[in-house]
Amino acid sequence: MSDIQASIVIEKLFNVPLTKVWIALTEVDQMRVWFFDNIPTFEPVIGFQTQFSVSSENRTFTHRWKLIEVIENQKITYHWSYKEYLGEATVSFELFQQDDQTLVRLTNIGLETFPQNIPEFSRESCKAGWKHFIEDRLHNFLTTT
Repeated sequence: MSDIQASIVIEKLFNVPLTKVWIALTEVDQMRVWFFDNIPTFEPVIGFQTQFSVSSENRTFTHRWKLIEVIENQKITYHWSYKEYLGEATVSFELFQQDDQTLVRLTNIGLETFPQNIPEFSRESCKAGWKHFIEDRLHNFLTTT
């Protein structure tokens, strides 16, 4: 499978200014509302690292994030791994101004490096999860704040 086929890309056009989306993606208090409520701290700075645990079924997923790219109001990219499982991925959020709207493009690359016998790492589960975060949670947050 090529990198393009292996990547997951979710795009959503939001009827809000780009700066409002950037703040939702980079300020920890806002991230805790729409993304993960237990992010301990966050700074949109290259090299910043954090970790926090999420449980699913009887499994724990200790998310380990390291920021590897930050272009203010344009793009933020995480190196994404888990303490309990082998595998490494990158997740990018890119922002594009379109008149008074903002297009968000999320790209997840590297899913195939995680154990495929764990349901949460299946392509279908990962894609559904990102769609939920972008199309539902982020959308609802941006339209109600």
